[in-house]
Amino acid sequence: MSETSLPVRHLFKIVIETDAPNLIPGAPQGDRMLVGIKGGNFEGADLSGTVIPPGGDWVTQRADGSIKLDVKMILKTDDDALIYVSYFGVGVVEDGSLKARSAPLFETGDDRYAWLNHVQGVGIGGLEGVNVVYDVYALL
Repeated sequence: MSETSLPVRHLFKIVIETDAPNLIPGAPQGDRMLVGIKGGNFEGADLSGTVIPPGGDWVTQRADGSIKLDVKMILKTDDDALIYVSYFGVGVVEDGSLKARSAPLFETGDDRYAWLNHVQGVGIGGLEGVNVVYDVYALL
């Protein structure tokens, strides 16, 4: 395996619709922002559906200008399975746009998607207009 490649499989593309942020400036670890999730959708070869509230991103603006992501959300598949997703990540502004990298973990009790309980995900994305958009991969 090359040092510049990882064995991955594309899981889905997700579009997350967010509420306006609530800012808590001057917190000890940096400015805090809560960005609520109000909806969205995801689509992939093995699972597709919607993002359902409640959910949110508890963002920390760090001293170097980057942001630390702390996200929790619920996915509902087209066949009515519920999947809890949580992830940490880092976002930076490059060339005028936010680039975000994340490490999603999945939890479900639905047997059809139990394989997700063993997946370490990798998300690559950022902002597209007012939405957060990621391509999510499974590390193999």
